Amino acid sequence: MACYSEDVDFVASTVVTRWDRPDGQLRGKAELRRHFERGLELAPELRFIEEAFLTSSGGYALLYRRENGNRALDVVEMDQHGRAARVRAFYEQAQR
Repeated sequence: MACYSEDVDFVASTVVTRWDRPDGQLRGKAELRRHFERGLELAPELRFIEEAFLTSSGGYALLYRRENGNRALDVVEMDQHGRAARVRAFYEQAQR
């Protein structure tokens, strides 16, 4: 969690399905931590295989494959301290 800003803005379809939030948005490290904990409960064998890592000034995009075969893309904007401040997660197929 150290790589995220205290007030991180995170949006993913998994937020909609896990927390019944139609906008898919979480705010802050505490909410994101609960989200990740729930994800590990649902996928205790969680693994990521990097397919592409793309950088720009102020951020990056990471394309990876999950242990379940689903591909995902995380688009991250960094704050002035180099921590993830705005994260958008995209999935090739529906993800719980």
